[in-house]
Amino acid sequence: MWRITCTALLTCVCSYSLAQPNIVFIFADDLGIGDVGAYGGATIKTPHIDALAADGVLFEQAYASHPVCSPSRAGLMSGRYQQRHGWEFNPAERIETSGMDAKQITLADMLSDSGYTTAMVGKWHLGYLPQFHPLNRGFDGYFGVLAGGSIFIDQSRPDVESIGNWPRKRDRSKGVYDGHELVEVDAYLTDVFTDRAVDFIKQVHKAPFFLYLSHTTPHTPLQATTPYLERYRHIENPAARIYAAMVASLDDSVGAIVQALDEAGQLDNTLIVFSSDNGCAGYIKVCSNEPFAGFKRYHNEGGIRVPLIFSWPGQIAPRRYSSMVSLLDLMATFGGLAESTHTTEDSVDLLPFLAGKEGQPHDYLYWRSSPTRAIRDHRWKLLEYAKSQYSMADLDAARRVSPPAEGWPRSAPNGYLTMLYDLQNDPSESTNLATTHPEIVARLRTAYEDWNSGLLAEPILPATRSTLSEMHGETVQLIF
Repeated sequence: MWRITCTALLTCVCSYSLAQPNIVFIFADDLGIGDVGAYGGATIKTPHIDALAADGVLFEQAYASHPVCSPSRAGLMSGRYQQRHGWEFNPAERIETSGMDAKQITLADMLSDSGYTTAMVGKWHLGYLPQFHPLNRGFDGYFGVLAGGSIFIDQSRPDVESIGNWPRKRDRSKGVYDGHELVEVDAYLTDVFTDRAVDFIKQVHKAPFFLYLSHTTPHTPLQATTPYLERYRHIENPAARIYAAMVASLDDSVGAIVQALDEAGQLDNTLIVFSSDNGCAGYIKVCSNEPFAGFKRYHNEGGIRVPLIFSWPGQIAPRRYSSMVSLLDLMATFGGLAESTHTTEDSVDLLPFLAGKEGQPHDYLYWRSSPTRAIRDHRWKLLEYAKSQYSMADLDAARRVSPPAEGWPRSAPNGYLTMLYDLQNDPSESTNLATTHPEIVARLRTAYEDWNSGLLAEPILPATRSTLSEMHGETVQLIF
C-alpha cells in the first residue's frame, strides 16, 4: 500500500491508504498557458480544465524539459533529461527511421511492470520502427498518430474551417494506427481520440489502469468543425476563431474523460493529470503564453512553462502549488502511486511535497538544445542563446540557409547573448540583469556545467532545425 498522512493544518493530500489507483494523463500539444482559464486566460473558455484545477492542484511553476514536441516527450516518457539518452532535438522527417533510445524505461514500462493495464491514445512522436513503437514501449494498446501531427479532418467538408492548403487524406507517415494497422478515420481527430479513450475507460478492468491520452490539438494544422466553431463566431480573425475552437474541443475532451470515469465508478480512484508538451507556437499568431515571453522553440518562459494540474477527488485537496516542478517528475510521482522501485536521477515524486514535506522538489532545473543553454533556481534564471551572423532584416535569407551536414554547431561561433532574469519580480523576462549581478551568473553557470558534464557527448541525431529572433538588440539563433 502507498500511504501519505497529513496533519490537520495541511490543506494537501488527506490521510488515506488504498490499493494502486488508476492514472489518466491528458496531454495537449502546443497549448499556450495563457489560453487556459485557470491560468488567467480570458479569450477562450475552458470550463472542464478549470474545474480540474478548482478541485485539485494547480502548479504555478511547471516546466517542460524542452520547448518542442519530440524531445519534450522523450523527457516525459523516460523521466530523464532527454540529453542523457540522446533525443535532444526535433527529428523532423527523420522520425520514420529513428527514435528515442530503445533501452530507456518508459512510464508505461514502469507501470506495466507494477501490474497496470496500459493504453495510449493519440500522438507518439518518438519513433515508427518496431523497437520504438508504443506497443514495444510498455503499452498494451495503442491507437493514434505516430508522427508529430496530422490533419484533423478533410478540409473540403462544409462543416469544417481550415487555414492553409492541407491534403484531404492522410498518407502512411501521418496516418492513424490501431496498433500496427493503418486505419481510415473520417471524423474530427480530437473527437475520435476522445471516443477511443472513453471506450477504454468503460471496459471492465481487472487491474488498475494507466491511460495516456495524447492529443494533437491545438497543434497545426488549424482545423475545426462547426460544433466548436459556433461558440466563437464573435471572433472575426479566422485563425483565432479556429484556434479557439480547437482548444474548446480539447476542453470538451477533458470533460468527457471525467464523465466517463464518474459513470464507471472510477473517478474517486483515479489521479487525473493535465498538461502540455511546450508553449504555444508564435508562428500561428493567435495563441497566448501570457504573461510570459517567447513561444514554442524558445527557452524563454513562454516556450517551456506549461499548465500542470493534478485532480484526485477526495484525496488531493484544492490548492495552488508555487514551487518549480518538471514534467520529468511524473515518472517518480506515478511510480510512487504504483509502488514501483524504478527511480531516475532527474524525477522527483511530487505527492509528498503536496502532503507537506519540507523543502522544494528541485534546487535547479536545466535545459539544453545545443548551443542554447538555460538553468533556473527558485528565483533566478540564466539563459544563453547563440548570436547569429544575420540580422532580422536578413531573416528570409537566413531561412534559406541549410544546416551543415553534421547539423548546426553545438558551440556559438559568434558568441553568446547572456541573459539573467529575476523570475520572482520579472516573470515576463523583460529586464536583463546579467551585467548587474555577475556573481549570480557565475554561480548558475557553474551549476549548469556540473549538470552538463554528466550528459551524453553526442545526440542520436544532429540539430537541423532553427530560427532567428531578436532579443535585447541582438539577433540570436534558436536551435531545436
